[in-house]
Amino acid sequence: MLSYDEIAELSGAICATAEAMGQTISAAGAQVIAEDLAGYEAAVIIAGLRACRREPSGKLCLGMVLKNIHAADGRPGKDEAWSIALSASDEYETVVLTAEIRQAMSASTPILQAGDKVGARMAFMSAYERLVAFARAEDRPAKWEVSLGYDSARRLVAIESAVRSQLITHETGSKYLADLRISPITEEGQAIAGLLTGNQPTHVAPHVRAKLDEVRQILKESKRVKERDRLKQAQRRRVDSYLRKRHARAALEDLKIAASQERF
Repeated sequence: MLSYDEIAELSGAICATAEAMGQTISAAGAQVIAEDLAGYEAAVIIAGLRACRREPSGKLCLGMVLKNIHAADGRPGKDEAWSIALSASDEYETVVLTAEIRQAMSASTPILQAGDKVGARMAFMSAYERLVAFARAEDRPAKWEVSLGYDSARRLVAIESAVRSQLITHETGSKYLADLRISPITEEGQAIAGLLTGNQPTHVAPHVRAKLDEVRQILKESKRVKERDRLKQAQRRRVDSYLRKRHARAALEDLKIAASQERF
């Protein structure tokens, strides 16, 4: 909860953001918005205001700030959430999901088991959106959980991916990976433990080696996709920056032309 002084500072930041967006807002209006946002951390609010300033159009209001705050809370959209829920319905898959996804699955699982995938999707999305809206209204942060599947190799891929994506902490991921190392009873388990520690067994059955190669390829492809997405985002930011600068230059030229015409 923000203090009185922090709310006053936030009111000034809201006025400055409105001015940067070509608007004006009264001190009283900024104070009301600041008080409504007082339940969030100051850094979260500032990031939300920064996102508002970067939007190409729109009027600064409480709804716009909340939209940007919620978009950055880490919760997946309803379509991505449904995809995660479908993966979680496979008992061999290890998935990392939010508390809202797990709760919404209780509404869709019976329908999905009955064979109605469309109905299950509709039930899931309705429940998920309601749960997310309720969690956000209470300012609850996203909480990611690990649902372990039976396939050990898939556990490895899912957990390492979740740690890289910062969905779970390194300590939590290490705990799950340590569980795999603790009980390498079978030859396949020993091979997986070797993949984790770097001490690959000398003699590995062909089917186990093929499985490990598959895991390596999945990890390699995951890294390639993430790098591609990173480059795309960087390119998009460069294009946006160029377009903003070009628009600013064009506006400046228009002002110069208008000023010269007024002199004549």
